[in-house]
Amino acid sequence: MKTKYIRNFCIIAHIDHGKSTLADRFIQRAHLVEDRLFKDQILDSMDIERERGITIKSQAVTIPYLRNGEEYILNLVDTPGHVDFSYEVSRAISSCEGALLLIDATQGVEAQTLSNLYMALEHNLEILPVINKIDLPAADIEGVKHQIEHDLGLDPNSALLVSAKTGQGMDALLEAIVDRIPPPRGNTEGPLRALIFDSHYDPFRGVVIHIRIFDGEVSPGDRIMLYSNRASYEVEETGIFRINLQRTNILGTGEVGYLLAGIKTVRDVRVGDTVTLANRPCTEPLPGFREAKPVVFSSIYPVDPDEYEALHQGLEKLKLNDAALVFEKDSSVALGFGFRCGFLGLLHLEVVQERLEREFGLSIVLTAPSVRYRIKLRNGEEIFVDNPVEYPDPSRIEYTEEPYIKATIITPTEYLGSIMTLCMEKRGQQVGMYYLDPKRVEILYEMPLAEVLFDFYDKLKSISKGYASFDYELIGYRKTDLVKLDILVNGKPVDALSQLVYRAHAQSRARTICKRLLDEIPRHQFKIPIQGAIGGQIIARETISPVRKDVTAKCYGGDITRKRKLLEKQKEGKKRMKMVGNVELPQSAFLSVLKTSED
Repeated sequence: MKTKYIRNFCIIAHIDHGKSTLADRFIQRAHLVEDRLFKDQILDSMDIERERGITIKSQAVTIPYLRNGEEYILNLVDTPGHVDFSYEVSRAISSCEGALLLIDATQGVEAQTLSNLYMALEHNLEILPVINKIDLPAADIEGVKHQIEHDLGLDPNSALLVSAKTGQGMDALLEAIVDRIPPPRGNTEGPLRALIFDSHYDPFRGVVIHIRIFDGEVSPGDRIMLYSNRASYEVEETGIFRINLQRTNILGTGEVGYLLAGIKTVRDVRVGDTVTLANRPCTEPLPGFREAKPVVFSSIYPVDPDEYEALHQGLEKLKLNDAALVFEKDSSVALGFGFRCGFLGLLHLEVVQERLEREFGLSIVLTAPSVRYRIKLRNGEEIFVDNPVEYPDPSRIEYTEEPYIKATIITPTEYLGSIMTLCMEKRGQQVGMYYLDPKRVEILYEMPLAEVLFDFYDKLKSISKGYASFDYELIGYRKTDLVKLDILVNGKPVDALSQLVYRAHAQSRARTICKRLLDEIPRHQFKIPIQGAIGGQIIARETISPVRKDVTAKCYGGDITRKRKLLEKQKEGKKRMKMVGNVELPQSAFLSVLKTSED
C-alpha cells in the first residue's frame, strides 16, 4: 500500500484518562467487531486488565477509514499507562509518527501526562491534544485548555473535544488524524529494517512478533535475522491486526503488522530489537534498543511443597508472554523450595502474583519485596545483592549503594505540606517546585527506590484524597547505611522474614514485624520470644505467653508451699519442653509481614 494513505499513531495519557475506551470507539467506527460480539476494553485481553481498568500489554489494531473515496489505513498502538511499563510505552511511541495526548476534562494534566509527552517529543512525534470526558458535569474544558498552553506548551486551540464514552467528537478526531499526522517515511527499495515493539506467545504457532516496517518489505519465505542475537528464521506468515490476526501476502514500508517464523520462546525476541533480512542485512539497527531490567525482587514459594513443580511450570508459561519476568531457583529453611523473581515494579509483581493464582490455581507466599543494592567490598570487588540471604559479612563491606529515583508529583496546593512531610519521611530530597497555576503545584524529589516500594503510593493517594499524581524514573545509585534485619522466633532466625533496611528505620520496622507475628503465631505450651536483630544486637522483642494448665486446681486450701511445689514442677517441665519444642509458623505470619500499613 502507498505510504501516503498510512497513518501510524498511539494514544498516551495518565492512568484512567480513557485510552482503552477511546480505542473501543475507533474499533466500533471501523466495524471490526460485530455489535453482538463487542465488549468494553476489547484490546485488553487479560481479566486483570478489565477488572483494574488498566492496560498491561501494549496492543495494536489496524483501522480502515474511508475519506473522499480514498481508503486510509490508521494503525493504532494502544500503550500501557503505568510507570512500571514505561519501556514498552517508549517502544510503542517510536513505532509511530503521531500521538493523541489524552487529557481528562475533570482531572487535567497529571504527572504521567507530562512524562509521556516528553517521551513523544523526544521521538519527534506530531502531538494532537485531545480533551476527553467532555460529557461529564464536572468537566472544566477552559481550565484544561489553559493547562495545555501553560503546562505543556501546546496550542490550546488545536485541542480536540471528545467523549470516548458517548462517541461525541469522533468524526472530527478521525479527520484530524488524517490531516495532521504525517504519513510514514522510508526507503521502499532499501534493505528491511523493522522495529519489534511487542510480542506474544501462541501455544500452537509459537511467538507472534509485532513489528513496524521502517524500510523495505517482508513476505512469507524470506529469511530474517534478529539484530541483537544474530539468530535467523524463515518467515511463515505475515499479516495485520484486525482484533484477530489477518494474513496478508506482504508487509511494506510504513506498515504495522505481525510475522510468524517458528520461534519457540519469547525470550529470543526482545522488544526494541531490529528485524532485517539475513541475505541482505541493514548496515545499522534502529536506535533505542535496551534490555528491560528488573528493579524489584521477591521470592515466591508454594504454600503446599507438592506444588513446586506446578509453580515452576506456571512461571515458565508466564515467561512465554512476559519477557520482562526473570526468575531463578531459591530455597528457604522456613518455606522450602521456591523461586527468586525480578519484576519491573510493584504493579508488575501484583499482576504476576494474581495470574499465578488465577490461571494456574496456585496458592503462593511472597517474601518482602527488595531492590538491588550495589556493595563495594574491602578487597575492591563489587557485587549486587537483592536477597538478604546473600548479604555479606559487614566486616567485609567498605560501603553500600542503593538505587535512587527522581519522583514527579503533581498535587492541588492544599495538600502540599502533607506530601512534602511524607517525602521527607521517605528520605526524599526536594530538587524543584513549580506552580503550574494558582491551584496546582509540581514538586520534584530524589529519593531511594526502596522507600517507594512499600506504602508510599497508598499514603500519597490517602493524603491527597486521590488527587495527587505520581511518576518516577531511575537516576542511578547513591551511598546508603544498609543493615540486614533478622527476625528470630524462639531464638532461631527465620530466613524468609529477613530484610535489608536503612539503619535508621530498622528498629521501627523490627517492632512492626514482631507485633504482627505476635498476633499470627499460635500459643504453644512454652513461652516464645520473637526478636528483631542486627547481627548479635537485639533491637525489638515481643513474647508469646504459653498455654498453661491450672495445676493448683486440686489444692483446696492448706499450706502455700504445696501450691508452690506444683508450680515449680510445672516450670521445670516447661523448660524441658522449650529445649525440644519447635515453633510452627502459619502461612498467615509471612503474609502479615508484607502488609503495607504500619500499625
